[in-house]
Amino acid sequence: MSAKTILDYLKKHGKKPKERIKSTEEKEKREKYVSQEKIASVKHRSERKVRIWDLRGNILVIAEKPKAASKIAYALSPRFVRNRWKGIPYYVIRSNGANIMIASAAGHLYGLYTDKRGYPIFRYEWKPLYIIDQTARHTKKFIELLEKLSRNANCYVNACDYDIEGSVIGYLIIKFMGDPDRAYRVKYSSLTPAELKQSFRELTGLDYEMIEAGLCRHELDWIWGINISRALMDAVRKSSGKRTILSAGRVQTPTLKHVVDHEIERNLFIPLPLFIPDVTIIKDGEKIHLEYVSGSLETRRKAEEIIKSIKKDGYLMVTEYTEKTTYLNPPPAFNLGDLQEEAARIYGFSPYKTQKIAEKLYLDALISYPRTNSQKLPPTLNYRGIMEKLAEVDRYAPLIDRLMKETRGILEPVQGKKDDPAHPAIYPTGLKPGKLSGDEWKIYDLIVRRFLAAFAEKALLIQQQAHFRTREGYEFRVSGQRIGKLGWLYYYYFSKPKEKSIPVFTRGEHVPIKTARLRRTYTRPPERLTKIKILRWMEKVEIGTEATRARIIELLFRRGYLEAKGGKVNATDLGLGIIEVLTKHFPQITSVEMTRYFEEKMEAIKYGRARREEVVEEARQTIVKLLQEFDKVKDKIGYLLSIRLGYISPHRKCLACNREEYRLGLCYYHYMALEKIREAYNEWNRREEITFEKFISSIKKLRSTGKWITEVIGNDEILAKL
Repeated sequence: MSAKTILDYLKKHGKKPKERIKSTEEKEKREKYVSQEKIASVKHRSERKVRIWDLRGNILVIAEKPKAASKIAYALSPRFVRNRWKGIPYYVIRSNGANIMIASAAGHLYGLYTDKRGYPIFRYEWKPLYIIDQTARHTKKFIELLEKLSRNANCYVNACDYDIEGSVIGYLIIKFMGDPDRAYRVKYSSLTPAELKQSFRELTGLDYEMIEAGLCRHELDWIWGINISRALMDAVRKSSGKRTILSAGRVQTPTLKHVVDHEIERNLFIPLPLFIPDVTIIKDGEKIHLEYVSGSLETRRKAEEIIKSIKKDGYLMVTEYTEKTTYLNPPPAFNLGDLQEEAARIYGFSPYKTQKIAEKLYLDALISYPRTNSQKLPPTLNYRGIMEKLAEVDRYAPLIDRLMKETRGILEPVQGKKDDPAHPAIYPTGLKPGKLSGDEWKIYDLIVRRFLAAFAEKALLIQQQAHFRTREGYEFRVSGQRIGKLGWLYYYYFSKPKEKSIPVFTRGEHVPIKTARLRRTYTRPPERLTKIKILRWMEKVEIGTEATRARIIELLFRRGYLEAKGGKVNATDLGLGIIEVLTKHFPQITSVEMTRYFEEKMEAIKYGRARREEVVEEARQTIVKLLQEFDKVKDKIGYLLSIRLGYISPHRKCLACNREEYRLGLCYYHYMALEKIREAYNEWNRREEITFEKFISSIKKLRSTGKWITEVIGNDEILAKL
């Protein structure tokens, strides 16, 4: 398939035709690629489950982190021997002709590397991470220890986390140090002794679909990132003579574009006036504010008519009063996204911080595997056993006691809609926490309480509503609510709604008006983004994974494309410039559709419906085509980025900022602001018949007026152009 065909497909969202590569060079590259990775396309011949105790000889068990290795050793046999090699611990268990050696990686030990310069570049290989990245020097000792233990190993067990990354980490170690044909996979969702013991009784062959999907993700991210990043940096170097670090990525660039688009919308926002009939009544000595049923009004004239009519009547008639009982269903146990959202809402934690804390709690065997999308708890889980263990923690004992009485010991959790074939929803294992920091307790407490709430009864709300009407038919209402029964809210009180009761009214009752006035308000700008809102958007459009989304957001901050002020996210001028350039000259790079297309391809690999080499080849062709188009406008791109980086000055500068002129002496953004002001004045004038001078004076005072609008109206020279 040609790159052009792929891009056309993405634009039309139609079904792509199948076509093979014609180029001799590309065919040779493909043959070499398949030769190097042919083992990854072959399924492990043994599908039956094997007990680790049935294996003989030297067995090397590879954990993902040192703490996981120690948990596995303890679970397999408390009589393990703990050794150290250059400060790195490993464990040995001897039993029934088997010599089980348990050692760990330190996360990823290998990364993709090339010694080729320039772009496009598609020749790369896996190398030890400490050779590629100086900050990964600590991984050298782990590699050396694993190499030492691998020399005499008869078989291998990948005991890394059961997800795509864990499958890749273990596979690469076995591939470079041992033999994948003599390897097994162990699958577990928590590091409790009971689950680990059971999982090592059910070893399977290597999970090649997961491995292939993971390798594909690494390769796509690498070829996408290195080629586009090198192209951007080369454009800047040729334009300004300066060397700088810029990056673009398959997932990070569409994510940055989402933030930039939101930033542009806010900075060009002009609030419009709204008029609300504000009426209060007196009932049983209580002053009650009423809501106008039709909402806010766009014109002052209509609102003034309503206020005049209300004052003339002096009272409102009650047309309806209702009390309705509403049930609130318990929430399901957390998946990672839900946990990150709640931790952000309640404690202001970033998604990355929440994820790191959850991963630590998992390694301490206090919770199940956190990087899951599931909202379902498995029926095989020993709910009662977990509850009994949690009851040993003082703060949870009364909660467990109440829950067991409430449910009469019948523990059936509510299940959410989302599922994950690898892991269940996050649950506490019941192991008693040791020393946890304040923030760790907060996350652990959220998980425990949400778990308990999933078993609890529905909450009951009593909702009140009264409707009123004037003689001329204008309608108002007021609402209230109180909690009739806490149910699950007792356990997960973070979702407890505010209570505000209203008096009881009688139909036909005349209620005197205390005040009736016209309240002026304004339309609101788009809500400012936070890290959790960005992550939720990534989930919604299906780009990135549970494991990578939070890290990608943090990367955008490290690159200087985003900044945070008071917990709110802003795009920097460099971030704006990157997206402005790519959207104008390189739009496919910012495309959510293209990113999602390859995400779907990788998902297909995971389920055996696609092959890695074919997906990588499609991406390769697409990148080649994009870079050919990029090179045609490389000088323009380099010039624009060099200005944003402050390396060169524009030939003609904007009257309001340091950006390059676009039209009428203004940059693109301030020119757009000028156009927005023209449009907004016409609408303001329709709503309240106002002079242009009064309009400018009004929006200048409003805090919600966009930054670029404020900069234009604060410059008399620019205003003269209107």
